Amino acid sequence: MKQLLILSGKGGTGKTTVAGAFIKLLDAKAYADCDVDAPNLHLIMNEMDEPARKDYFGLPKAEIDQSSCIGCDLCRQNCRFDAIKFSGSYQIDYYACEGCGVCQIVCPVNATTLKPAVAGELMLYSNSDRVFSTAQLKMGSGTSGMLVSEVKKQMINADIDADVAIIDGSPGIGCPVIASISGVDMVLIVSEPSISGISDMKRVIKTAESFQTKVAVCINKYDTNHENTKKIEEFCKENKITFTGKIPFDPDAVKAINNGMTVIDTDCKAGASVRDVFDNIMELLK
Repeated sequence: MKQLLILSGKGGTGKTTVAGAFIKLLDAKAYADCDVDAPNLHLIMNEMDEPARKDYFGLPKAEIDQSSCIGCDLCRQNCRFDAIKFSGSYQIDYYACEGCGVCQIVCPVNATTLKPAVAGELMLYSNSDRVFSTAQLKMGSGTSGMLVSEVKKQMINADIDADVAIIDGSPGIGCPVIASISGVDMVLIVSEPSISGISDMKRVIKTAESFQTKVAVCINKYDTNHENTKKIEEFCKENKITFTGKIPFDPDAVKAINNGMTVIDTDCKAGASVRDVFDNIMELLK
């Protein structure tokens, strides 16, 4: 099963819009939403059945047994994350604690321990011939990259007979993006013709290329700035990056998304252009 990952250097470029359209066009049997901080692919895929859910445990969190604590203050003094506060007793700031275990090591009476902590929730929609894997990271948790790896793992382990899996990634170049890129066959970067869009596109291209992964680019809302669109096309040509097409800004596409549909579920200019990009990508994946 080949894996196509759809990324963007920044949020709001239309990455999930393109991913949803690709899933419909391919009639994909396996797909995933790896934007675990703000998953939204399910909103346009009409996943009606309740998914299988399970807790995801990230880094552990410290706990202090008040009955054993002797108030020596060593834990607070040695915590480099300022996660231990004293107000009549020693308390752990759940959101500041990184689970490093220093407080446990320095405690002379073993009053401090590390406990498993729920960092998010994994969800798996599946039936006999289709699987959709996604997750929601818990607010304040910092193990998004590890959770993304679990999302991909449960999609693959579902053992669905699929030629191509579509993965909707996260914006940016951080840990969730790096975890998303690992092991995929191709990355499609959805860019936009803005100054920040061009800058962030270049960063995510560099990130993907460091994994020696095939990279292709398309431009969404290309007609909002023809000058910057030309700059993106020239950059791709100069750097030998495959350019797969341009998608216009289309109010009908916006209406479709707002109604919980993909852009190919309605007759619109953006949908036709996405089909062209899809055809080009499928040729590259052969």
